[in-house]
Amino acid sequence: MKLNSINFKKPNKRSRRLGRGIGSTKGKTCGRGHKGQKSRSGVAIKSFEGGQMPLYRRLPKRGFRSRKNIDVGIINLSQLQNFFNNGRLLPNDIINLTSLKKNKLLNKKYKKLKILGTGEIKNKIQIEVNSISSGAKIKIEKTGGKVSLLSNKN
Repeated sequence: MKLNSINFKKPNKRSRRLGRGIGSTKGKTCGRGHKGQKSRSGVAIKSFEGGQMPLYRRLPKRGFRSRKNIDVGIINLSQLQNFFNNGRLLPNDIINLTSLKKNKLLNKKYKKLKILGTGEIKNKIQIEVNSISSGAKIKIEKTGGKVSLLSNKN
């Protein structure tokens, strides 16, 4: 086996100079053929598939992300109960957005707080939220807790 048969890529190989006469093998049309869109400079046909329906049009559109609810921190009752069990929250504290951020239980990017009713709560709590589900409100008030809604202007 000769060394020439293996394609070693030379690190300092010069690029071929286009449009420099017949002797350069890439003279006149520079290997682009004659006329047409692809022979012109600055033209790229990105997703053209020869008239076939392009991939980006064959695939269905998926998903929607509402920009309205990006800044709302959502906590379930089961998560609150876990915070009480672990000692990260005290039952006599008023739970609101600032107290949850201060104890690093909620990310600081959130501007509003919403409580959902998944799980059970055993402690009597006092909570200040922007919004709450009806199930969560019933469960909190059943244990003797108090829910106060804040105005949603923000």
